Amino acid sequence: MLKFLFGSKGKFRAVKETQRGTIERALEEVNTIVALMDEKPKVTFDPATGAVNFALPDQMPDEALALPAPEKVEDETVAEEPVVEELKKAS
Repeated sequence: MLKFLFGSKGKFRAVKETQRGTIERALEEVNTIVALMDEKPKVTFDPATGAVNFALPDQMPDEALALPAPEKVEDETVAEEPVVEELKKAS
């Protein structure tokens, strides 16, 4: 009965992805996303670290469809005062 539920141990072996495969998969995903963007990001490469960076816009197209942006508080000190007063009363 347990063999029926769990199968044999030899059937499922983890396939380790090679570094080349990981890079190829990641690049394919990035290229697919960049191809869909109207405004293409600036790409920079740091030879010292080997890092690739993208200068992305402040808001991505899919983020514009998400929840509305929170309302901006004009005067931040006004928003903080009640919390400070409550903390002073609790002390």
